[in-house]
Amino acid sequence: MSLRNDIDMVKEELSSEEKFFEKAVVTERFVKKYKNVIIGSVVAIVVVVTANIAYDMNKASQIKAANETLALLMNDSNDTLNAARLATLSPALYDVWSYSKAVADKDLKSLEELQNSKTLIVGDLAKYEIAQSSKDLTKLDAYASKQNAVYADLAIIQSAVLLMSEGKSDVAHQKLTTISEESSLHKVAKALLHYGVK
Repeated sequence: MSLRNDIDMVKEELSSEEKFFEKAVVTERFVKKYKNVIIGSVVAIVVVVTANIAYDMNKASQIKAANETLALLMNDSNDTLNAARLATLSPALYDVWSYSKAVADKDLKSLEELQNSKTLIVGDLAKYEIAQSSKDLTKLDAYASKQNAVYADLAIIQSAVLLMSEGKSDVAHQKLTTISEESSLHKVAKALLHYGVK
């Protein structure tokens, strides 16, 4: 009986080895058949990962250089070389710096150039600065009526103050009532309605 068990066990071992070799042959055929595709995929993955790492390192280096250039410009705002370098490294940061410099210097020419900036809210803020510094009702109203204007309510208040100084209290009153209750300037508008207009 033990001989029979030994024979059955040897058969099972041979059968499992046979299956193992069969799978090895199938795997070898698969690898040979798709060798170029597998190698190409591995190379593509390595290239993509390497390119991504290089891009991130380059971007970080560019951000660091832009920040260092901005720090130099903060110390000497008339340094045209660093201004040009910042414009090349980070046009958005350059627009923000130009806007802050133009506001500090009350440079309307620079603000007019920044009105068309594609940098987030710089163009809008430049338009507001031009409108409020000109004290022109038409410009203030045009700015305030613009959708998503950052300082729309402030432009309305400034417009109402100008109208009050011209003696047009009724028109100023109408403008002040357009400021919503959710606005942070609603209390200022109410005070002007109470003390300034009536």
